[in-house]
Amino acid sequence: MSAPARYSRSAIALHWITLLLIVVVYAAMEFKGLFPKDSPERAVMRMLHSSCGMTILALTVARLAVRLFSRPPAIVPPPAQWERISAGIMHAALYALLIALPLLAWFAISAMGGTPHVWGIPLPSLTAEDKALGKAVIGVHKLIANVGYALIGLHALAALKHHYLSRDDTLRRMLPFRA
Repeated sequence: MSAPARYSRSAIALHWITLLLIVVVYAAMEFKGLFPKDSPERAVMRMLHSSCGMTILALTVARLAVRLFSRPPAIVPPPAQWERISAGIMHAALYALLIALPLLAWFAISAMGGTPHVWGIPLPSLTAEDKALGKAVIGVHKLIANVGYALIGLHALAALKHHYLSRDDTLRRMLPFRA
């Protein structure tokens, strides 16, 4: 039996690096609350959260470029039409999440009068200072981030469903090693 068709090496690498950074982003925000305000540890958690988040934005743009120039491999055996449609909606939602969250954070920090930094490099402000607007945008950012938990969980469950129940090659196409 021949090896299953796989995503390109760049698509696979970008996928798994993005996942690793997502784990760091979410963990940094969860752990931030363990440290006193204005403590160096809390500042490190905020820096990790924002820098990894903006790195995810850059990687997502790269992922979209890779996806534009290389078709995903076919799934064997082919899934039902409803599964293909669901997967398309899920992927669109995940890409929207990975783009919207960093941009909302950048906008909110700018509106709050702060200067966003990525790995110590300051970013330009996206808007004039308006603390009320900044707080509202942070609220939207947090809401979408919470939706992200569900989307990521559903994405992982769908991959496991395809692997263990449907017994197709959906998961194997994206694994960083041959399975």
